Amino acid sequence: MQDPNEDTEWNDVLRKKGIIPEKPKEIEVTEEQIQEMVDEAIRKQMGGKKLDEMELDELDEWEDEEDEQVFAEIRAKRIAEMKAAAALAKFGTVLEITAPEYVQEVNNAGDGVNVVLHLYKQGIPLCALLNQHITTLARKFPATKFIKSISTTCIPNFPDKNLPTFFIYKNGEMKTQMVGAVTFGGMNCTVDELEWMLHRAGAVSSKLEHDPREKRHIPDAMTSAIRQANYYDSDSD
Repeated sequence: MQDPNEDTEWNDVLRKKGIIPEKPKEIEVTEEQIQEMVDEAIRKQMGGKKLDEMELDELDEWEDEEDEQVFAEIRAKRIAEMKAAAALAKFGTVLEITAPEYVQEVNNAGDGVNVVLHLYKQGIPLCALLNQHITTLARKFPATKFIKSISTTCIPNFPDKNLPTFFIYKNGEMKTQMVGAVTFGGMNCTVDELEWMLHRAGAVSSKLEHDPREKRHIPDAMTSAIRQANYYDSDSD
């Protein structure tokens, strides 16, 4: 009996007349899908770790066990990524500025540079805590420029009630501002929580997957503001 899946003129006639079913279509697999399948298999073997999270010694170990060409390419790509990251790692410390330095250090920081400016005042405990946190984060994210300045030195008559204040800049333009103690959750604010806030603002590329404040059941400032607005609206009805 002739195979109905063969590509013959007779089978084509039979398919057109509906005597035999259409030939099953071949499933095309793209190179991207193949790469995803390879990556997924490696992640399972590495306990969920992604290729771009593997250290060079880990890649060397895998290169000994798997196809040398494939892992040599992965290793070369990882080295290129690390070199690119190193080229961006220009900072790593917190710079203290005054008003005359504002334009040069903030507005003219450079193309593609994220700037985090903390306005603070001595004697305010939360300001001191956040200064400690940004010192840690500056080392962790050296591609981001972290700056601090005494509020009234940088901006005359800046109100203390707005402290601490963070301004987030990119390409010389302000993108986000975080104002007041409530925004940061008060003295309970951890370095991870500040990292998450800066990540959401686009200032750093954090690997945190969830808001650390969820563990303490603290809603973010925007959610609180919306709830408060809804409360007052309902009272006015």
